[in-house]
Amino acid sequence: MVDATDQIVGRLATRIATILRGKHRPEFTPHLDTGEFVVVINAAKVRFSGKKMQTKTYEWYTHHPGGRRVVSAKEMLARRPERILQEAVRRMVPRNRLGRQQMTKLKIYAGANHPHQAQKPVDYKVPS
Repeated sequence: MVDATDQIVGRLATRIATILRGKHRPEFTPHLDTGEFVVVINAAKVRFSGKKMQTKTYEWYTHHPGGRRVVSAKEMLARRPERILQEAVRRMVPRNRLGRQQMTKLKIYAGANHPHQAQKPVDYKVPS
């Protein structure tokens, strides 16, 4: 379990991607899923370094004519804060079936509440 309060998005995403892929384990194998589940709480409290809050944009295409959507990081943080971390981590895992499988083990929540108490998650202290 990772608390994202006052963490920089990119640095936090690299550590999450490392745990998801299993690169922190001695038995890491690139073509196998040896990673662990990661629960991220307080995703709405992440921050960006520099002027990225105003200048960074997220875009997607709806597959309709004129369906290109562009949203600033500030808007995305207000609307769907968990999507910011999800996109950052998604770009750091392999772009194949293995990466998609590893992304299913990432659970991100905007607030401090999460439904995974029964699994007894262990707190992971992100080094600053």
